[in-house]
Amino acid sequence: MWYPGSGKWWLETIYIGIIISLTTYPFKKLNPLKLLALSNGHGEDEVAVRVLRQLRQLCPDWDLQATPIVGEGSAYQQAEIPLYGPVQSAMPSGGFIYMDQKQVLVDLRSGLLSLTGKQLKACRQWAASGGCILAAGDIVPLLFAWWSGAPYAFIGTAKSEYYLRQDDSALQSLRWPWSHWLDCVYHPWERSLLQHRRCKAVFPRDRITAQFLKQWPIPVIDLGNPMLDDLEPKGVVIRHLLPTNQAIVLLLPGSRPPEAYANWQLILEGITPLALQGETLVFLGAIAPQLELDRLQKIAIASGWQPDGSSSAISAPHHWLKLQHSHLLVVPKAFNDGLHLADIAIAMAGTATEQCVGLGKPVIALAGSGPQFTWAFAEAQTRLLGRSIHLVEQPSEVAKQVRELLQQSERRAIYQNNGLLRMGKPGASRRIASQIQQRLEEPC
Repeated sequence: MWYPGSGKWWLETIYIGIIISLTTYPFKKLNPLKLLALSNGHGEDEVAVRVLRQLRQLCPDWDLQATPIVGEGSAYQQAEIPLYGPVQSAMPSGGFIYMDQKQVLVDLRSGLLSLTGKQLKACRQWAASGGCILAAGDIVPLLFAWWSGAPYAFIGTAKSEYYLRQDDSALQSLRWPWSHWLDCVYHPWERSLLQHRRCKAVFPRDRITAQFLKQWPIPVIDLGNPMLDDLEPKGVVIRHLLPTNQAIVLLLPGSRPPEAYANWQLILEGITPLALQGETLVFLGAIAPQLELDRLQKIAIASGWQPDGSSSAISAPHHWLKLQHSHLLVVPKAFNDGLHLADIAIAMAGTATEQCVGLGKPVIALAGSGPQFTWAFAEAQTRLLGRSIHLVEQPSEVAKQVRELLQQSERRAIYQNNGLLRMGKPGASRRIASQIQQRLEEPC
């Protein structure tokens, strides 16, 4: 039996080497890192979920939780990410009080102040337990992250230099007279939060915004936009199940009732004249799962469409309707499929419109009464997404715009290049997760 000092020098050397290695190796802390995602809207929830999914693969021992500041956090629940702190159903404004200032009072009466206070307290408790924070959205989750006292990273989904300019120099002519004094879309008070010593990483939504933020000592990392991830076709609707030799127009009325139903009515007012005028088209209504399929069908029937009783091999619940030579398919959980199948889209939505543009699709935007998709929102989205968006004021303008876009097949490369410029390449979620892992691995 060997023991130290027995004369077997080579074994003694190995023994000493093991002891030195054990006493000097930089072991990671035994407790897994705790990361709380903060987000303030459905689209922001989706962005955070995409990154958390990648972190779950890269860092399976991390404790990942989430606080949806707006809404119930259904995206987190579907991804089986535990919710932390108080959660309340969506406020009357749907989280879009900046689009309609009157909605502030309505939200306040619905308990906004009380909810905010409880959520801020929860963030402090998370920080006190040694956790870090990932904020996704605008200044609201960013302020929450700063207030908590924890180290934090920020994914900026709401702001882009494209709101101010179309390239890296020339300012656009905006509605606000003071806009020409802005040197960056992020205001000084926002930049102070991004420069804070506890802010470990900032991921802007596009390259031009990253370039401008680099003027200040901000830990900017340009890795693309997570909105373009997880958009692969699901096989719910495939091409051979649709009428052949017909252009496909994707219809996106949004996801929040009751606004989405009003938007659906406006979209139908825009497309029905095309069918009555003899156009042969397939309109694919890719409907959010939370909307009532039968209610959407009834609205279509009231607009002149007739149920088509022909059998269909589409696996998901759906409704086929017909008007002269055009077909209308209303189906949930088919957004990814429709995104790849469509030639153009008619959209009254936020994130979905950006994803259409990112995949090189031209989009007709039709403003509604809100609270989300108002004229102000649509106009801002046009500046954000550039030449891929064709904004119309009335449903009566839709038919002409559809015909023009379907006849401009030579402009497909322009839309693809614009989508790449405005939204970047897919895979950003993985790249961002990797950087978060590197930046937050040090004890929080």
